Amino acid sequence: MKVLVTGADGFIGSHLTEELVKKGYQVRAFVYYNSFNSWGWLDTMPKDIMENVEIFQGDIRDPNGVQEAMRGTDSVFHLAALIGIPFSYHSPDTYVDTNIKGTLNILQSSRKQELNRVLITSTSEVYGTAQYVPIDEKHPFQGQSPYSATKIGADRLGESFYRSFKLPVTIVRPFNTYGPRQSARAVIPAIITQLLAGKTEIKLGSLTPTRDFNYVKDTVNGFISIYESSQTIGEEINIATQREVSIGQLAEELVRQINPKARIVCDEKRLRPENSEVNRLLGCSEKLRRLTDWKAQYSLEAGLKCTIEFLQQNLNKYKTDIYNL
Repeated sequence: MKVLVTGADGFIGSHLTEELVKKGYQVRAFVYYNSFNSWGWLDTMPKDIMENVEIFQGDIRDPNGVQEAMRGTDSVFHLAALIGIPFSYHSPDTYVDTNIKGTLNILQSSRKQELNRVLITSTSEVYGTAQYVPIDEKHPFQGQSPYSATKIGADRLGESFYRSFKLPVTIVRPFNTYGPRQSARAVIPAIITQLLAGKTEIKLGSLTPTRDFNYVKDTVNGFISIYESSQTIGEEINIATQREVSIGQLAEELVRQINPKARIVCDEKRLRPENSEVNRLLGCSEKLRRLTDWKAQYSLEAGLKCTIEFLQQNLNKYKTDIYNL
C-alpha cells in the first residue's frame, strides 16, 4: 500500500513516517514548502529510512498541490496542522486556513481519487475541560481556544464526508503526545530544555491542570493499529493512557531528575485566559483497545527518560531563552 503522510516533517508525523517505512509501507511524505529546502525532522532520519520515502513539498492550504500529492496513493494520514494554542489567540485566521480549509482539501481530494482510508488527526483539546472522566468519544466538544475550535470544525467536516459521501474517514484523537523531536512550545520539552540549559528558575504557566500523556511511539502505533483495522472506519477514536498527572507534579519530577536545585516559577505570559484553560484531561482508551490490538508500551517514567536523552543530545536545536509560542 502507498500512503500519504501530511505533516511528515513535524513531531508526530516524522515518527509515523519512520514506523510506516519499517513496516514495509510505501510512504509519500508531504512536507511544508520552504526556500531552504528543509524537510523538518525528516532531515535527521537514517539514510536507510529516507531511501524509502518519497518527498512532496507543498502547502496543505493549496487544493491543487494536495490533489497532486495524493495522486497514486491508496490512503492518507492527515497530520498537517497548526497546533500552538497561544499562537492561535492572535493569529486565528491562519488556523482556520490551515486546520479547517486544509482538512477540506484533503477530504475533497480523497473523495475525487477514491482513497481506501482517510485518517484525520484530531486532538484531546476538542473536549475542553473534562465534564466527566475518563473522557470517552461521546464527551461534548468545547472550543476553549481558537485552535480547539478549528480542530472541532475539521473533525466535523470529516464526519460529514463519511456520512454524506461514504468516504472511509476515521478521526484519530490522541491525548497529549510527548517525546523526541517535540517543539519546546509544549510543556515537557519546555521544562526539560530549561533544566538542561542550566536554568535555576523554570518558567511555566498554570501548574494545576492535569493531562493524559502519550509517549510518541505509542501514539504512532495507535495510528497504525487504527489504520490496519477495518472496524475503525467511520469512527472517532481516542489514543490515551487513562492516567493523568498535573503539570506541577510533572515539573517536580523532572526537576528532581535533572537539577534538584532548580525551582518552578509562574510566568504570567504563559498563562491562558481563564476561560480558555483546559483544567483536566483524562482519556478513555476502551474503544481503541476494543477495535484494535493496541496497547501502550511506555510508562510515563520510561518515556520521560527517552525524551531527556534526546534533548541532551539535541539541545542546540532549541531556543531556551525565549517563550516558544
